[in-house]
Amino acid sequence: MGFSKDNLTGFILALLSSGFIGASFIIKKKGLRRAAAASGVRAGMGGHAYLLEPLWWFGMITMIVGEVANFVAYAFAPAVLVTPLGALSIIVSAVLAHFILKEKLHKLGILGCVMCIAGSVIIVIHAPQERSISSIQQIVNMATQPAFLLYVGSVMVLVFILIFYFAPQYGHTNVLIFTGICSLMGSLSVMSVKALGTALKLTFEGKNQLIYLETWFFMFVVATCVITQMNYLNKALDTFNTAIVSPIYYVLFTTLTIVASIIMFKDWDGQSAGSIISEICGFIVVLSGTILLHVTKDFERSSSFRGNAGNYTPLSPTLSTRLCSGNGESLKHDVEEGPSSEEIGYFQVHPRCCDNLLKLLASGNFCSCWKTIKLTF
Repeated sequence: MGFSKDNLTGFILALLSSGFIGASFIIKKKGLRRAAAASGVRAGMGGHAYLLEPLWWFGMITMIVGEVANFVAYAFAPAVLVTPLGALSIIVSAVLAHFILKEKLHKLGILGCVMCIAGSVIIVIHAPQERSISSIQQIVNMATQPAFLLYVGSVMVLVFILIFYFAPQYGHTNVLIFTGICSLMGSLSVMSVKALGTALKLTFEGKNQLIYLETWFFMFVVATCVITQMNYLNKALDTFNTAIVSPIYYVLFTTLTIVASIIMFKDWDGQSAGSIISEICGFIVVLSGTILLHVTKDFERSSSFRGNAGNYTPLSPTLSTRLCSGNGESLKHDVEEGPSSEEIGYFQVHPRCCDNLLKLLASGNFCSCWKTIKLTF
């Protein structure tokens, strides 16, 4: 399908956005490393020396430029086209990290990059044309249609249930709680961003939309949704491994955003069944590539850890697990019985920990039975 002028503009802006955002991660990380080397305290350990590092600020400015480009892209092209292209920032980041930060890109990671590019190409080829919108009132009419109101109502109910019922009980054990809140609110924020961006675009074209209360309402919705989204995304990242949070969040956020856009802006109206199926397939390929990229990142970290653990001491996992439980009576009972043949395995313990481990075993209730435990040095 041929590109309209607006679709082409939105596509180029989305590509630029992915490039800037992907590069910003590398630039900021270089800045963090340089600041840590100068101050001796890493940001992860509470250091703030990076705030005085020009390279880190350059990375932050690069990210802001990328986000602005992404914001403007929604004013020109449908969310079905713009949102999945965000996966390309992961490719930019992974490739630059391989060459600049010397972080090895696994062969499966390369396959993930190829899948993201292939899926994006499929989506771009079959993307629907952007609808012509002449006023903010037209967007309000789209936002107040029964189907979209039902979607918004469902999202708000789910968000309230997740925040007030599930989050306090399961938020720190189930990654879907926090990422679900982020994704649901994110889908509404993108719809509001598109409405606000379109209003600003019309204003710059000479049709002032800032005089309408609806424009400011969409601005308020954007601020509310983004603040909530970032709050719970930070909670998810603080609680769970990034390699788990990132792909789950991307899948949920992108899927819900596309669904919301299809309902509100009728992106698929007038498209053939073949084009719609092609878009869905391209989207699935992009999601698969994104997940593969994140999985291989975690794989590389694990391989690196195991590679540096050659001097660690094997220990029975049954004993090790219970040592961390803090239950003295359970420890005594299990050490006396000894692990069964099915339970015997190996757990990596650094040699520096051995002295403390032996002192722990020799004290308290273990002094009479610690000899039954075999430690291999």
